[in-house]
Amino acid sequence: MCGIIGYIGGRQAQPLLLEGLHRMEYRGYDSAGIAVQADGVHGVRKIAGKINVLEEVLYRDPVAGTAGIGHTRWATHGPPTTLNAHPHSEASSRTVLVHNGIIENYEILRTKLQELGHVFVSETDTEVLVHLIDEVFEGNLEQAVAAALSRVQGTYGIAVMHVADPDKIVVARNGSPLLIGIGDGDSEEMFVASDVAAVLAHTRKVVYLDDGELAVLTREGHEIIAVTDFGASGTQRLINREVSHIDWDLDQIERGGFEHFMLKEIFEQPDTVRDAMRGRLLEEEGTAHLGGLRELADFLDDVKRIVITACGTSWHAALVGEYLLEELARIPVEVEYASEYRYRRPIVTAGTLVIAISQSGETADTLAAMREARRRGAPVMGIVNVVGSSIARETDGGVYIHSGPEIGVASTKAFTGQLTVLAQFALYMARRRGLTLLEGREIVAGLRALPEQIERALEQDELISRVAHEYHETSNALYLGRGYNFPVALEGALKLKEISYIHAEGYPAAEMKHGPIALIDENMPVVFIAPTDAVYHKVVANIEEVKARGGRVIAIVSDGDSQLAERVDHAIPVPRTIDCLQPLVSVIPLQLLAYRIAVMRGCNVDQPRNLAKSVTVE
Repeated sequence: MCGIIGYIGGRQAQPLLLEGLHRMEYRGYDSAGIAVQADGVHGVRKIAGKINVLEEVLYRDPVAGTAGIGHTRWATHGPPTTLNAHPHSEASSRTVLVHNGIIENYEILRTKLQELGHVFVSETDTEVLVHLIDEVFEGNLEQAVAAALSRVQGTYGIAVMHVADPDKIVVARNGSPLLIGIGDGDSEEMFVASDVAAVLAHTRKVVYLDDGELAVLTREGHEIIAVTDFGASGTQRLINREVSHIDWDLDQIERGGFEHFMLKEIFEQPDTVRDAMRGRLLEEEGTAHLGGLRELADFLDDVKRIVITACGTSWHAALVGEYLLEELARIPVEVEYASEYRYRRPIVTAGTLVIAISQSGETADTLAAMREARRRGAPVMGIVNVVGSSIARETDGGVYIHSGPEIGVASTKAFTGQLTVLAQFALYMARRRGLTLLEGREIVAGLRALPEQIERALEQDELISRVAHEYHETSNALYLGRGYNFPVALEGALKLKEISYIHAEGYPAAEMKHGPIALIDENMPVVFIAPTDAVYHKVVANIEEVKARGGRVIAIVSDGDSQLAERVDHAIPVPRTIDCLQPLVSVIPLQLLAYRIAVMRGCNVDQPRNLAKSVTVE
């Protein structure tokens, strides 16, 4: 959600800013704008709507200059209007600013600034920042930014320019991600962005800002300083930060011939599951090697309890992780919504490990839950996709899922990547706690077979398209599963409602009788995840209960299960694997079903309404 891009160098800023904004469109937004500095003025252009609308404005009224900032906004305070769009400036337009995050004390600051004569034109919390910086400005922009931020409560990632201190961009971070891109080769140019995708076409060298840090960007380079240093003796301590190299290829953030990013990412899953296992499986030992857990190894030998915290799709992956760890490693596990964990005074006892799962590594609620757990004395392990993200840097150890950039807002390949890592972690823990070598080797073999099994599941796309055509005009759907496949039912329902806007609910199949069965009629499709696993016969009984009430059943079944296929309205066969790995195969048809239905309904699959890819506000 919300994207920031900034540039200072020798090239014209406008096309570079627009390109960066386009690269971040997948994050979700409702308005866009840029500001370019030249000849002692700021050229600000912004508009409610998509970036192509902004491009039309700029075609008619371009802005020239070699330093600028841009933004895509996801509305929090105030509706998506042109006045509420970023960049914001004060009345004289000396100061311009873009901001991700939420200023919690903005109403108090706004009242004080109005008393000093400042006039506000938007409904946003962000506008107080630009007025506050302008109020305290005395010739040096970084000092003014630091002084203003000392009065602010909340989260922010900001980029600021001022005409009286030109040829620099000042950026700062507290709880909202920012990175600095360093121009390649001999080019004297610098970038700032909230997402590495925005700068990948121009540089692979980036520096990540930490909370409480401010950076000054000029054409010659950058300096990072702690915000609090400005309030001390006046001597600023420069922070040396390691330069990270981004391994993603530019074609990974292109559609590559697919109609949508989501479809591309669904079909990438055989490869991303392979990547999540690459170099980690030890077949002879029947275990997994997870190098990122070296610092936690001694603690893991004595862990007594695990708490997994996550949001959305990652929370569904965590539920599968609970089943895996409890069954294989015999460790008690609790799964917590990150947004609730930090507010309910969680009990952290000796021997408790907390695992934070997030695709982006920047999810605000998950970050906050992780920090609360650490404050209470628990070591924290991270499972993330984005290298160098906040969770990756702040945890005591962790594992990357190596899925590459996920552009579609509705997560697909990151989910299966998370499940693959959780299965390997559960295997690693189980072998240290008594799982036999034979059992370990069976799981390793099952993991090795997954990419080919996922490829076979993807071959059902044509069948799934026919099923989707029959049900794409429905208003409600119910998803049911048991055991390991109950979280898959939740994830299938989430995918459908995220991108098709059809109301869908996931339940444990046996819980259907405790309420949802009242909804079942001939107009409501019921999707069952029904492989021939340990609870197969129980699920078949639940299917009969739905059929007896006139319900229409779509079933994900194991290859060769002709008996169940004859009892349901639509059977979608998938390869059979061991129970603990079945979710990785069973979820594939549900992703495709949601995608095909959404496309038939004319929905914007990659940028569904009201949603954002990385939720960086609470």
